[in-house]
Amino acid sequence: MKQGSMKRKKSGRQALGAYLCRFRPEPEGGFTVTCPKLPPVVTYGATLEEAQANAHEAIELCLEVMREDGQPIPAPDRDLASPIDQLVAVADADA
Repeated sequence: MKQGSMKRKKSGRQALGAYLCRFRPEPEGGFTVTCPKLPPVVTYGATLEEAQANAHEAIELCLEVMREDGQPIPAPDRDLASPIDQLVAVADADA
């Protein structure tokens, strides 16, 4: 086996943090997503998973444009090494 074949390929940029997004359920279904620290980021997904994927892509594109334009990049809301807080819906305990 060649020595170089065991090396990991490095990606261009590694994620170091995460931005808080708001997922608003829409009356007709799906979710609209906004990112308070990155106002240009507004996207939609028919499912929560699709909305999350679209938000990820929109944030990456927004940051790329900001870098290209020489704009300051807002600090992430969370270090990826910290715990993740997320609401988990359950049936009413009194029902």
